[in-house]
Amino acid sequence: MIIKQLTVFLQNKSGRLEELTDILAKNNINISALSIAETEEYGIMRMIVSDHEKALEALKAAEFTVKTTDVVSIQCPDIPGALHETLKTLTNNGIDVSYMYGYSNGGTARLIMKINNPEKAMEIIENNL
Repeated sequence: MIIKQLTVFLQNKSGRLEELTDILAKNNINISALSIAETEEYGIMRMIVSDHEKALEALKAAEFTVKTTDVVSIQCPDIPGALHETLKTLTNNGIDVSYMYGYSNGGTARLIMKINNPEKAMEIIENNL
């Protein structure tokens, strides 16, 4: 399915991540998936939340730099080769993956992917995987 992801740029300083999570908690917004990449100067937090519009508004009000991106969320079996087959199917159909993060639990892997054509990717996934 196509879902909204928030990308937040964080100054790489003590307490900034805690401040962000405090804002979300006070607004009753749950984080269901996240990825954090960092450099010496800043971090990039990508997350899926329970209410992306409310989170966007609350974080912008607190002067965080934040944007919304369409990403694809898929499930595949948590077995060797399943990710490869998924990526091969997408690649063979002209879909490029910019980045991805995920987790597995109970025999199922859940993946969040930023791709060049979400609508086409969903059609390919539904018809081939």
